Amino acid sequence: MVFQVQDIDETQAPLLDHLIELRTRLLRCVYALAAAFVVCFYFADDIFAILVRPLTEAFPPGQGKLIYTKLYEAFFVELKVALFAAFLVSFPVIANQLWAFVAPGLYAKEKKAFLPFLLATPVLFSAGAALAYFVVMPTAFRFFLGFEGNKGGMQLEALPGTGDYLSLVMQFILAFGISFLLPVLLLLLNRAGIVTRAQLVAARRYVIVGMAILAAVVTPPDVVSQLLLLVPLMLLFEGALLVMWFSERKAAREAAAGEALAE
Repeated sequence: MVFQVQDIDETQAPLLDHLIELRTRLLRCVYALAAAFVVCFYFADDIFAILVRPLTEAFPPGQGKLIYTKLYEAFFVELKVALFAAFLVSFPVIANQLWAFVAPGLYAKEKKAFLPFLLATPVLFSAGAALAYFVVMPTAFRFFLGFEGNKGGMQLEALPGTGDYLSLVMQFILAFGISFLLPVLLLLLNRAGIVTRAQLVAARRYVIVGMAILAAVVTPPDVVSQLLLLVPLMLLFEGALLVMWFSERKAAREAAAGEALAE
């Protein structure tokens, strides 16, 4: 008996349409990332000059130096710089494609509730990255360079490698940028009914401990960087609680108005 494979019926067709649309959206994301990578690779030296500026300013004038100990290291650093910058540049396109794929399956009320979080994500990430670049990195680099000098008759000199420095910069920017998305995560969980403001308030001490552990893990092992991440995280957590409080008051007023109209 020969097994007969029938054509896809109408109940399966929508799934295939969704998969085709998902493939199209993912390809557009890849094309945007590839195009941004080509442009960023052309300007890789200029982008790396911007990333290295906090270290340059931490050194005494004219004394800063970056080295590479492997012949191919400088080239791969430029590739990493271009890819890192390309992701940041193409992120709005990637987010737009993801939103365009998800939005048709949402009700109008759900779209209205979710859209502010989508808009807040790049703003908060940029704020965290800016804090890392303009405040945390210069402070941390000055702290690290403070160990230079004469130690037991030997001259101790900082000679950072290009690859190690780029990894440290990316760690700073991504750690602070992603950590600043904490309010978005908490508000989404609250909107989905997974956590309530009262539960977060009751667990505040545990949340602070968790944020301290997070700051210790994602930042370099110095107290200054950890505190510069922990303090904003605590403020963002309290800000998320405040937004939840206003949302609860608004929902209560709307419910009271609805009951009054029903009577």
